[in-house]
Amino acid sequence: MANSANPGGIAARARALAQPFAAQLGLTLWDVRFLKEGVNWYLRFWIDAPGGVGLEECEALSRAVDAPLDEADFIRQSYILEVCSPGIERELTREEHFQQYLGSEVTVRLVRPREGQRTLSGVLEVCEGGRLTLRLAQGDALSLEKKECASVRLAERSDA
Repeated sequence: MANSANPGGIAARARALAQPFAAQLGLTLWDVRFLKEGVNWYLRFWIDAPGGVGLEECEALSRAVDAPLDEADFIRQSYILEVCSPGIERELTREEHFQQYLGSEVTVRLVRPREGQRTLSGVLEVCEGGRLTLRLAQGDALSLEKKECASVRLAERSDA
């Protein structure tokens, strides 16, 4: 049985369980995380769809997975189930996210500052072999290992 010692394992099992329900509803599972915030555990699903998602889609997936999660019973502690949209400034976490957004402006938050900077912005040009290449505003290319990045998010679009 999975427990809080392996939140990634719980997230992976929850993703596998929810995937068919999301597909049936015409949704894409963007990300799934099982994490502790304060005293509470959260099982959080981020969903997406071609036209975007709203409260109705979030509620539909929540209702669809609630009973199957209880029946599967692989999460020992109590938790709060949340379903939400990844938003415009979505975090890129999976390989398919990086591939989908090649050529897009991203904001990278580094684990450790590089040349005094912890936040970098640029166009995501390459993602392969655990490395990202950004084209910075001044035209320079910067290569980073994914493990150097605390987060990589789509930059806010000025045309939105």
